[in-house]
Amino acid sequence: MKNFLVAMVLMVGSTCALARDDISDYSVEEAMSTPKVSSAVGEGVIFYFGQQKHPKILQDFGEFRSNKKTNAFGKSDKAACQWAFASAIKSLKQRAEKEGGNAVVNIRSNYKGNMTASDATFKCGAGAIMAGVALVGDVVRVEE
Repeated sequence: MKNFLVAMVLMVGSTCALARDDISDYSVEEAMSTPKVSSAVGEGVIFYFGQQKHPKILQDFGEFRSNKKTNAFGKSDKAACQWAFASAIKSLKQRAEKEGGNAVVNIRSNYKGNMTASDATFKCGAGAIMAGVALVGDVVRVEE
């Protein structure tokens, strides 16, 4: 009976550890300067987070969402979150190109339905196995 109780405590403890979902803020500037993000972003579309000033909008194509997850196993939360951010930004870039836009403005984090705007940071949820970044932004054509 004693061994059964010890086994149950260990199983419950390990399940709780796997269920970790830490939500943190990470620097947009730092993430955008990493090679994996900068190569995913490439050129042709400019990104403006939160209320950052941007050139005059010539055409608005609408609001679009990107929700990307990545494997976080064996990675630091920061590394996993930057990778998920790269995927989310790349998705917004592809949408902008598809719609004919050259910028995405008013980019906000939308983690589990909690919308937050920041000029400097994005939100990421990281657990033992997965990390995720959800972004919302307006695809536009701005003056060049």
